[in-house]
Amino acid sequence: MSDATTEPIAFPFPDPPSVCDLPPELAEVRDGRSVAEVRFPDGITGYLVTKHADVRKVLVDSRFSSKVMASAAAAMSETETGKLMNESLVGMDAPEHTRLRKLVSRGFTARRVESLRPRVRELVAELLDEMETKPRPVDLVKNFSLPLPVRVVCELLGVPAGDQDTFHAWSNALLGDWQQVVEKEAATVALVKYFGELLEAKRKAPADDLMSALIAAREDDDTLTEREIIALCIGILSAGHETTANQISMFLVQLLRHPEQLEALKADPAALPQAVDELLRFVPLTTTGGIIPRLTTAEVELGNGEVLPAGAVVLPAVATANRDPEVFEDGERLDLTRAVNPHLAFGAGIHYCLGAQLARIELQEALGALLERMPQVRLAVPESELRLKPASIIRGLESLPITW
Repeated sequence: MSDATTEPIAFPFPDPPSVCDLPPELAEVRDGRSVAEVRFPDGITGYLVTKHADVRKVLVDSRFSSKVMASAAAAMSETETGKLMNESLVGMDAPEHTRLRKLVSRGFTARRVESLRPRVRELVAELLDEMETKPRPVDLVKNFSLPLPVRVVCELLGVPAGDQDTFHAWSNALLGDWQQVVEKEAATVALVKYFGELLEAKRKAPADDLMSALIAAREDDDTLTEREIIALCIGILSAGHETTANQISMFLVQLLRHPEQLEALKADPAALPQAVDELLRFVPLTTTGGIIPRLTTAEVELGNGEVLPAGAVVLPAVATANRDPEVFEDGERLDLTRAVNPHLAFGAGIHYCLGAQLARIELQEALGALLERMPQVRLAVPESELRLKPASIIRGLESLPITW
C-alpha cells in the first residue's frame, strides 16, 4: 500500500512550457516511486502507474476492469452519450468483450484494412492538391490533419460521399471540447439515427464496406445486434478520428524539431514505417499522459511491491511507460532508426486498438506524401505560439500554420 502519510498529488499535472513536451512530474514519478497516489479535480483519489511493466500489467490483467469504470460513467448519465460509453468495446470486460471482438474481427480484417491503402493515398493527394492552391501559410490541422481521418472512416464504413460534410460536422462536435455537453449529446443522437438508417440501407443493398461486413459477421449462431453495430461504428469514428488527426500534426512538429533525422527520413522513404512507430512511442497521445482509467476488482501487487487495494481507480500512464529507460535505451530521445520498440501506444491485451493497422497506414501515407510533395515544409510561426486544444482529453494542436 502507499504510505498513509504521503499526501496524494494533484492530478492532472500543469501543462509543460512546450506543446511537444511531457509534464516533468510524470517522469519524476516514474523514476522515483513509479506508482503515485493522485487526487483528481473532483476529489476522487487513485493511482498513477508509470513504469512500462506495470502499465502493461494494468492493460492486460483482468483484475483491472474497464467495464466498471464505463458502467459508473453511464450510471451518472441517462444520455445517449453515456449509454454508448457503456456499450463500447473499450468499456467492456470479458466475456462480453471477447464475444463482440471476435465478431468484429470477422469484418474488420487485416486484408480489408490494407486494401484501403490505395484509397488513403488518393485522399491524401486530394487534400494536398487543395492545400497547394491556398495562400500560405496554410493551417495543416484544418486543411489536412482533421479531414483526412474522417474521410478514411467514411470510406471504411461506407458513408456516401454526399453525407460526408454533415458527418464531419457531427464528428467534430462529438470529439471536440468535452465541456460542450449539449453539443456532444446532439451529435451523438444524430449519429445514432444516421447509422441506424445507413444500417437498414446496407441490409437491403450490401456493399464492400465495414458496415456491410459487420451485418454479415457470424460466429456459430451468434451475430451482432443493430445497437451493437451502431455502437461499434461510433466507437471506430471516435477512436480513429481525433487520435490520428492530432498525431499527424504533432508528428510533423516533432520531425521539424529534429532536422537531421528528418533529412535522413526524406532520403530513405522506405524507413517510414519504422519512423512512424518511433513517433507513436515518443509523442504523447493524451494531455495527462494516461489513458482510460481502470478499476481494480481485487487486490493487485505491482512490480515494485506496491499493493493496490480492490476498488482503486488506476490510471496507466502510457506516455511515461513508452520512455521507460529500463525498456527503451535513451528513451527520452527520438530515434527514428530505433529497431526494438515494444511501445504501448495502441494499448495491450484484449483492448489492443482495433484500428492500429489503419492508423499506421494513415500516418505513413500522410507523412510520406507531405514530405515528398513539400520537402521544404516548415512552421510559419514560432513553436512557442502553438497552442493545445483546450478541454480536450486527446493532445492536439488548435492550429498548425505551415509554409513550404
